[in-house]
Amino acid sequence: MNLDRREVLVAAVASAATVALPLSLAAQETAASKTAEELMAEFTGGAEAVEGDGVTLSAPEIAENGNTVPISVDAPGASEILVLAPGNPTPPVARFAFGELAGSQSASTRIRLAQTQDVVAVAKFPDGTFMRSSSNVKVTIGGCGG
Repeated sequence: MNLDRREVLVAAVASAATVALPLSLAAQETAASKTAEELMAEFTGGAEAVEGDGVTLSAPEIAENGNTVPISVDAPGASEILVLAPGNPTPPVARFAFGELAGSQSASTRIRLAQTQDVVAVAKFPDGTFMRSSSNVKVTIGGCGG
């Protein structure tokens, strides 16, 4: 049986995809099966995240469409920020990591919300402390099939 280089490459990519796809789906199912509290505890390592002025979460009070809700989060000095939407089928929305040379520790994006809920941002600071902020968003039209 003579195989050329192209056939070997196609077979290698197909076998890699066959192995990687179930692992990727398992990781998604694991994140989806955890509650927001479990995800927050995993992010903080069990430490308490206190409400404070160290993190600011901006979101609209009323979202006319839950498919595209603009949010921004700002946490000067933070090394990482986790954004959760506990009312969604999959609570983790975004995770931002900032290096030492980052100009600012802020991010903005559009998220999808399934229903009216509190969006929560948790910031990790280099000294090992965690701060959180939340914002209630009222969704008038369902975003995640709701």
